[in-house]
Amino acid sequence: MDQDDRNPQYAENSLTLSGAVMLGTGVMIGAGIFALTGQMAEMTGTLFPLAFLSAALIVSFSAYSYVKMSNAYPSAGGIAMYLHKAYGSRLPTAFNALLMYFSMVIAQSFLARTFGSYTLQLFDIDDTSILVPVLGVALLLGAFLINLSGNRMIEGVASFIGILKIGGIIVFGVAGVWLADSIAVDFTRPAPENSISGFLGATALGILAFKGFTTITNSGSELVNPKRNVGRAITISIILCVGIYALVGFAVASNLPLQEIIETRNYSLAAAAKPALGDFGLWFTVILAMSATTGGIIASVFAVSRMLAMLTQMKLVPHSHFGMPGSIQKHTLVYTVVLGLVLTAFFDLTRIAALGIIFYLIMDLAVHWGVLRYLRREVGANATILISAIILDLIVLAGFVLVKLYSDPLVIAVAVATMAVILVVEAFFLRNPSSDNKP
Repeated sequence: MDQDDRNPQYAENSLTLSGAVMLGTGVMIGAGIFALTGQMAEMTGTLFPLAFLSAALIVSFSAYSYVKMSNAYPSAGGIAMYLHKAYGSRLPTAFNALLMYFSMVIAQSFLARTFGSYTLQLFDIDDTSILVPVLGVALLLGAFLINLSGNRMIEGVASFIGILKIGGIIVFGVAGVWLADSIAVDFTRPAPENSISGFLGATALGILAFKGFTTITNSGSELVNPKRNVGRAITISIILCVGIYALVGFAVASNLPLQEIIETRNYSLAAAAKPALGDFGLWFTVILAMSATTGGIIASVFAVSRMLAMLTQMKLVPHSHFGMPGSIQKHTLVYTVVLGLVLTAFFDLTRIAALGIIFYLIMDLAVHWGVLRYLRREVGANATILISAIILDLIVLAGFVLVKLYSDPLVIAVAVATMAVILVVEAFFLRNPSSDNKP
């Protein structure tokens, strides 16, 4: 084939509304419940169920821009296309689209390490073992092979796992609350530091639990009736997750003391299941976590590789085939999985989550500002909702950065350095298009 061919190939009408919902919830539930619960409790104590609800409120405002844009411009590029509509083929589009790309790859690594942490609980092995990244790497490679199989296989696997895990998590939540000695969560002692910034930081992590809805925006070229169904899939996914997160948050808080939730933060649901349901509960929860994280990675790899393909097609990022045969989606799939493998092998869960939320919130602000400044009348968006979304994002981003500057300044330094590198490389690339992709 032509080595300079950038044109991806999409199978129109190959993805249904239910399939898109399962792809979205696959990423959301995998990250949101199984690993973030303990990290949020560490930041804000027993208020963490309320932090999930606070995050849901913010995401409800945030999703407004994506629904409006998806109704007007459905495409496989999703957020990359939305940014392009607002800012054109310029640096703001490339920079923010790549922030979203990296945040999605980070989400894959987050899910992969969560898979490893939970799996080891079946064998009573500590989650600091090197087996955590080893299992995560194996899962990413499996997701890569499934994504090579085509949309029908991806939708079928994601839908089956999605139905299984949603039903299982609801069973866990109901059983955990029902069997708990008390469901009276003590909201009078919110955190060790008892700070507003701690609650805002936990809310920011909660947003990471919902941001998987953005993967749905990348299905516009393959979803049946995309101008209607992309927005519907986003809305349905968020509503499903709000109810599930609230239920599970109260179940965990009712069965484990705060200190134990924090100590088991990488596998807190498994720890909470044991007091309520015994060894059966532990096995049930671990298998559920393994299924959920598997489905989440399959869905995330599907979406993020398509986003990078769109950026390549728009000539906003450098690209090389490296001698590989096949379509552009296959190449971007390889790049996405390789980057995810590196992050899974060398970063822990806490830092992966921190990088992901910083990149995502900055990109999210750019989307809202782009719609408000350039596209509001074209897509029929309400200015008050857009401004509210911007203010809420700024508040939680500031709170999260303050918490991390105090507890882990290195992750802030890595985030700033990474963004600086992206900015410089993209500025050079866009000014020197002739340096573009030599195979």
